[in-house]
Amino acid sequence: MIFGKTKLEMKVGIFVFIGLVVLVVFILSIGGFKTWSSGYRINLIFNFVNGVKIGAPVRFAGVDVGEVKKIDLQFKSAESHTNVCLDVWIRDIVHVPADSTVWVNTLGLLGEKYVEIMPGKDYSHPLKENDSLVGVDPVPTHELFSKAESIMGNVDNGIAKIVNKEGTLGRLLYDDKIYNELEALVTDVRKNPWKLLIKTKEKK
Repeated sequence: MIFGKTKLEMKVGIFVFIGLVVLVVFILSIGGFKTWSSGYRINLIFNFVNGVKIGAPVRFAGVDVGEVKKIDLQFKSAESHTNVCLDVWIRDIVHVPADSTVWVNTLGLLGEKYVEIMPGKDYSHPLKENDSLVGVDPVPTHELFSKAESIMGNVDNGIAKIVNKEGTLGRLLYDDKIYNELEALVTDVRKNPWKLLIKTKEKK
C-alpha cells in the first residue's frame, strides 16, 4: 500500500510539474519576454516621448524586434535642458545603421505608443552595445489642437468675408455686375466658339 501510494504521488507530482512548465511558457509568450533570444541594448535620445512606457514595442522597418527596457531623464546642466533616454533591447539578428531615423509612433489615433526605427543606408557602421541615436520628437497633442484651431479660424474668416461680400469670391457670388459679365462671356463663347482659336492682336 505504501509503495502504491508513493507511486501515485510521483505521478501527480510529474503532472503538476509539467502543468507548471506549460503555464510558465504560456505566460512568457503572452508577456513578450525574450528569454530564449539574445540581443543588445542601445540608447535612444528624445526631448519628448509622448507617453512611451517600459515594455513598449520597438519596431525596425515595421517589424517587432525589441522593447523598451528602461526610461531615464538626463538633465544637461550646461544646456539647462532635460533629455529622455530610452534604453531599448534589440535582437542580435537586427543591425541598425547609424544613420537610421527613430521616432515615437501610435497604434491608431489614441492607441499604444511604440518606437519606430526606419533603417538608414549606412550598414557599414551599425549601432553596437550602448551606442546612442538621437530620435525625432513627436508633436505634442496640444500643438496639434492649436494648429487645428488656427485652421478653423482661417476657414471662419474666409466664410465671414464671403458673407460680407468681401474678397474675390465674395464679390463674385454677390456682385450682379460681375455675374452678368461672366454670363455674357460664356454665352458669347457658346455662340462663337471660333473666337477661342483667334489670337488677340497685339497693340502697336
